[in-house]
Amino acid sequence: MGARGSRGQPWGSSSALSAPPAWSAQLPASSTLARSTMAVTVYLSCLLALLVAGLPQGIKGSLRNQDPGPQPLELKQVFMLFQTQYNRSYSNPEEYAHRLDIFARNLAQAQQLEAEDLGTAEFGVTPFSDLTEEEFGQLYGHQRMAGEAPSVGRKVGSGESVPRSCDWRRLKGIISPIRQQENCNCCWAMATAGNIEALWGIKYNQSVQVSVQELLDCGRCGDGCRGGFVWDAFITVLNNSGLASEKDYPFRGDVKPHKCLAKKYKKVAWIQDFIMLQDNEQTIAWYLATQGPITVTINMKLLQQYRKGVIKATPATCDPRLVDHSVLLVGFGTSKSVAGRRAEGGSSQPHPRRPIPYWILKNSWGAEWGEEGYFRLHRGSNTCGITKYPLTARVDLSAKKRPVSCPR
Repeated sequence: MGARGSRGQPWGSSSALSAPPAWSAQLPASSTLARSTMAVTVYLSCLLALLVAGLPQGIKGSLRNQDPGPQPLELKQVFMLFQTQYNRSYSNPEEYAHRLDIFARNLAQAQQLEAEDLGTAEFGVTPFSDLTEEEFGQLYGHQRMAGEAPSVGRKVGSGESVPRSCDWRRLKGIISPIRQQENCNCCWAMATAGNIEALWGIKYNQSVQVSVQELLDCGRCGDGCRGGFVWDAFITVLNNSGLASEKDYPFRGDVKPHKCLAKKYKKVAWIQDFIMLQDNEQTIAWYLATQGPITVTINMKLLQQYRKGVIKATPATCDPRLVDHSVLLVGFGTSKSVAGRRAEGGSSQPHPRRPIPYWILKNSWGAEWGEEGYFRLHRGSNTCGITKYPLTARVDLSAKKRPVSCPR
């Protein structure tokens, strides 16, 4: 099986096929479509959702089997739309059949996840629907760490009250645009960069975008696109006395050994130190609202099929001990009252209508994924291990700190 190339490249081939056969689907070379890519994407996304919802129950049930066998026409139509929307093509009919089989299993899993979720999350077709769980983890996660981060103690939290909501995205210049890590396992570096950018904007009222590539090229462990940890990224920033701008030192998505260019460019942001917060959601919410966004590392298992809504998983469906993906925590709130899909004990009877408290998290998989690049997790149940490694830089250690207030 071939390795995955960049977005839009086929599996098992280094370049797209010049004349796609029946097992390859691409957008027509039309100037009209080229001028309305966004409209086409929205249309295809809606059509995909409708077709998936309209698959006969018998077909959906058959997808759960170990061997789906001959694929029904409806499924192939959905898969063709998936290929078109995400510009997928495959190197040969065997690879196409293999990816179609994976796609079918992922659709079945998405249906099951939605039935089991205790929140409002919707699961379905995503850019990762033709990947196995193992491939997804290798491409977009990082290695799992057992125990505490080395030499990082946990900061004691405050007993002060927490506001009802907080969303740093509402303050202009604080949260940088959604990044796309592509096939580089650098979520840890992108979360770190987002943390520093937000704190710099809050403390100094300066909008900056720092270099992720510098963190990859100059990392003390040399892991680069093979994965890493947020605390190592912070140590790299301290060792380099700051970070260059994204404009000067742009993201390439690869690493060249011994090619650290940290001394070549002017630093646009730096940190004083970094801390780990208590593994307590009340403390995390207080710090987020009064100081700024925080990096967290979660179990990303459910994100492969995630489309939108609030994920409220159980430890069985999303083990909080097995965290493997770093993201930026930018806010929290409470949804309007919604009808639960099932009871906590597994009963099919719906809950009474009730609001759901949630966290807002910034991902690094592009703005096409999730809720325009963001996702929400249930707040108050340590969903997917969100309290395991809440880390943040500190850019200002002066005794007299300017009071800040998170937009609500």
